[in-house]
Amino acid sequence: MDQFIDDLIKLAFAEDIGDGDHTTLSSIPATAMGKSQLIVKEDGVLAGVEMAERIFHAFDPELKINVFIEDGAEVKKGNIAFTVEGKVQSLLQTERLVLNVMQRMSGIATTTRKYVKALEGTKTRVLDTRKTTPGMRMPEKEAVRIGGGVNHRIGLFDMILLKDNHVDFAGGIEKAILRAKEYLREKGKDLQIEIEVRNPDELQEALRTGGIDRIMLDNFNVENTRKAVEMVGGRYEIESSGGITFDTLRQYAETGVDYISVGALTHSVKSLDMSLKAVN
Repeated sequence: MDQFIDDLIKLAFAEDIGDGDHTTLSSIPATAMGKSQLIVKEDGVLAGVEMAERIFHAFDPELKINVFIEDGAEVKKGNIAFTVEGKVQSLLQTERLVLNVMQRMSGIATTTRKYVKALEGTKTRVLDTRKTTPGMRMPEKEAVRIGGGVNHRIGLFDMILLKDNHVDFAGGIEKAILRAKEYLREKGKDLQIEIEVRNPDELQEALRTGGIDRIMLDNFNVENTRKAVEMVGGRYEIESSGGITFDTLRQYAETGVDYISVGALTHSVKSLDMSLKAVN
């Protein structure tokens, strides 16, 4: 996965700098040295410090970072997360990319922590989804992990998740599961199989067919979720998904599901405000 991060950093610099940061190159001598500090401007959970170090060093290996607050820490407005010193030209050219990544990751980690705290005292864990920013999936999912959440599959390659469209195109729950199992045998792959069900009848069909690892209850209300948990009887992991808000999160958890997947952790999160300012 490191290659995805390296490629993201290269693309982001190419996008931002192009044929040169002419503002910086025209106004700052190449020999000028300086220091900047990362200032947190609102309360939340810090994420992206390790990513910032990778960005700084990818651009200029001689930049020196002094970290005061690690990823996952709860921070307050005014906290200084780290300082970075070296060539001023390097500091100015890396500033926006570091802030874009850290603000986004910290916003995701902050939102995730809120959900995690709401689930305290239950066995339910909060999952992310594939509803991520294209190209930013790795840091966004890392931010969920930093916030205390659990990563679902990374992409289409590391788990079989038979969703409603797969089921409909395959001709039903049983056919979809059996084809998935046969595919894994033919390819010699060892991947978990999760099946999405939309109603009690589909759940019954999934239970009759078997050979799965997890069942996703799609848009079940709280009462039907409770009944589904009883039907499964601990034979498979259960994930609730769809139509679940922060206000109803706890009610779903108390039905006994293992996971609740929340697309809002990544698809509509507010970035955490911060700035990277020169230290005079």
